[in-house]
Amino acid sequence: MVQALESRNDTRLRLMLAGGAMLWVALWLANERGWDALVGLLGLDLKSRPVGAVHFFLYDTVKIFLLLLGLMFVVGMLRASLDLEKARTFLEGRGLFVGLVLAVALGVVTPFCSCSSIPLFIGFVAAGIPLSVTLTFLIASPLVSEIAAIMIGDQFGWGIALAYLVAGSVLSILIGWIFSRFNLEPWVEDVVKSGRVATLHTGGHKPTLPQRVDAAVEETKDIFGDVWKWVLLGVALGAAIHGWVPADFFARFAGPDNPFAVVVATVAGMPLYVNGAGVVPVGEALWTKGMSLGTVMAFMMSSIALSIPQAIMLRRVLKPRLLALYFGAVTLGIMALGFLFNLFG
Repeated sequence: MVQALESRNDTRLRLMLAGGAMLWVALWLANERGWDALVGLLGLDLKSRPVGAVHFFLYDTVKIFLLLLGLMFVVGMLRASLDLEKARTFLEGRGLFVGLVLAVALGVVTPFCSCSSIPLFIGFVAAGIPLSVTLTFLIASPLVSEIAAIMIGDQFGWGIALAYLVAGSVLSILIGWIFSRFNLEPWVEDVVKSGRVATLHTGGHKPTLPQRVDAAVEETKDIFGDVWKWVLLGVALGAAIHGWVPADFFARFAGPDNPFAVVVATVAGMPLYVNGAGVVPVGEALWTKGMSLGTVMAFMMSSIALSIPQAIMLRRVLKPRLLALYFGAVTLGIMALGFLFNLFG
């Protein structure tokens, strides 16, 4: 009798989870279309800077909130359902290099911007995946963009697109390997490493489906409650500077006559907060103005891999030392790639 009741409750809970998943997908698909329709209904011009900034803020906030809630719940359920010791043993048995390569591969197939990859990064850290591997994913997910690669191939040539993919992947693995040489765990905020899910498997206990769902929901609420205000701040800042791409400035101060053009382009690309699809046309326009290939590549990589909103959001999960180390390593790596592209391009 008890088993039959538990079975019915599990069936009801699975149906609720399926319904929640369909609702999440519907909201995801309707997000951008809904804001576009609202702009049209109000008779506003989406090309104007104020309207475009507000539209970007609303769309990106909903997108990141959906990702944060959905991915944290899914990762929480996986953590509650799997034996994490076996997962860690699997990665350790395959060696660090395999883990770094898998992180890059996952980064390539996840079409996330620099901010959208953070929820999955949080889940990986909370699951006990080695920090060097999770940071490699955080670098590769926005940097090695398949969308950017296709557009680079179309506008710059497929040889350059292949070089971009290889360079971004190698840079991600190299930085991850360097990070693995240090004990970075103390530089992660405690909010990521604590939660109800971590206590489910103590003593060999196998949690039931309701226990796994409850733990995943509670952990998602805890993390979301800690970071949501920083998401709003980060996206608001990104919206304020979205669309302001000073092409004439770059053509003048990062031109072929400036030996520090790669440095200027890398630093100037950070505040722009655009994805691969948005920055490649800008890069192509700069290239036609005479900017060298390596300078253009550094600008595009910096724009999609690093951003001020990303730094604000990551501050809630990484302590200042690790945040500075992460941004510094990626920035220097992109500059080095820019100089290499200029040398061999």
